[in-house]
Amino acid sequence: MTAQPRPLSRQRWLIPVLVVVISLTVGVGLLARDLYLRPEAAPTEPLVSDLPTSVAPGEQPGSPAVEVTPDVFAHPQYQSVRQVLQGYFDSINGRDYPKWTSVVSRERAKTKTPAEWKKDYQSTRDGTILVYRIEPGAPNTLRVLVAFTSTQDVEDAPVYLPEGCIRWRLVLPLRLENGSWRVDTTDGGTNPEHERC
Repeated sequence: MTAQPRPLSRQRWLIPVLVVVISLTVGVGLLARDLYLRPEAAPTEPLVSDLPTSVAPGEQPGSPAVEVTPDVFAHPQYQSVRQVLQGYFDSINGRDYPKWTSVVSRERAKTKTPAEWKKDYQSTRDGTILVYRIEPGAPNTLRVLVAFTSTQDVEDAPVYLPEGCIRWRLVLPLRLENGSWRVDTTDGGTNPEHERC
């Protein structure tokens, strides 16, 4: 008994099915490759500088963007520290008390009522902000050396330096609360450096 050849109808549908399967496999592979190789959304360029930007007197206080030194940029907490400080200064510049309470520690939020806070910052604008250094503090804390310029009405300036434009350099303590860094209360031993612009 000789083997009979397979009916042609079975062989005819096998070739188109194989062509479709191979085409789909190649197509899915190319699509996956394109998605895998597609560049991510361009991250915002970090503002890195060694010295505060020089700002003309009429343009004080300067840019409200928080800049960092190359050392800070290399720090593992750079991104979260910059983000909380940007929120801190934005809240002051925008007179936004709820935003301020969202970036400060619970302890610091208790130090000012909304009315006191609004009065303290009613004419303040902060800019030319540069983070020089991030250092570890006590457990779950950081100490951040930051310089910035503030402009304000003279009557709203500190009594010890009644000026419309002041350059500050101070250490801001940060505390980890609920997984986020928050600007904490300053201890009494932290004296900010300040001078008129």
